[in-house]
Amino acid sequence: MRGETAVNRLAGIGDEAAVGLPGQIAAIRELGWSAVELRTVDGIALGDLDASQFTAMRSALRAAELDVVCLASRIGNWARPITTPFADDLRELDVLAGQCAELGTRFIRIMSYPNDGLPEADWRDRVLDRIARLAERAAGHGVVLVHENCAGWAGHDAERMLRLISEVNSPSLRLLFDVGNGIDHGYDAHELLVRILPHVVHVHVKDAVGTPGNAEYVLPGDGHARVAECLRQLLTAGYTGPLSIEPHFATRPHEGLRAHGSAAQLFVQAGRRLEQLLRTCPEAVAS
Repeated sequence: MRGETAVNRLAGIGDEAAVGLPGQIAAIRELGWSAVELRTVDGIALGDLDASQFTAMRSALRAAELDVVCLASRIGNWARPITTPFADDLRELDVLAGQCAELGTRFIRIMSYPNDGLPEADWRDRVLDRIARLAERAAGHGVVLVHENCAGWAGHDAERMLRLISEVNSPSLRLLFDVGNGIDHGYDAHELLVRILPHVVHVHVKDAVGTPGNAEYVLPGDGHARVAECLRQLLTAGYTGPLSIEPHFATRPHEGLRAHGSAAQLFVQAGRRLEQLLRTCPEAVAS
């Protein structure tokens, strides 16, 4: 990657740049990076790819010499509240775990189930039970679930995230910190990070301005998410995991938006900005 940094890998969620895999690969290669995070290919969620589609994807990634840092699942996300059949998540975990083995990654992104009319205590108990069972299954597969500060019971609150980690008590459950989600969800992400940092193994980078439920996404560092402060906090603490851009300029799955013609250019601009921000962090310079 451009510049020597202490960060293990710069990456990006491919479908933020393009719907098809060739466009996703091209955007990552234009940045000069060697890693990608996968969520959908040709608009198809990874868990729904058939064998031939997965084989073609794997072959293209190998030909491009791209590493895969994480698979972004639908488990517990905004479209799967706590009342959805748990079997759907178990099936998806099994499929993605098999893909992880083929793609050389151990991380699977999850969330913690939006509520669907249940009393607060029932919602909490069901979430903790489901994620404990998912983590046990993940351990059997040799993969790690990374819970994102996004949708669900533990999506916005540090105390709940820490309780989730404590009660599940498994090395197969860790945290994914998204720098920019606090703007849309109404919390200070930097303050959240300070609390959860020891458990963070994966990071998404985006930035935004606006109010909860009405975020406008901007280049990293141009918004109110305190991106530079979060990067410094992570690096000072010795974080060496992936930094994966998810700029949300053109692709926002929860709004039904897919990458369009200018998405790749915007994606590359976000990647360049992340590189610039890292160069301002003394902690990012390799010793």
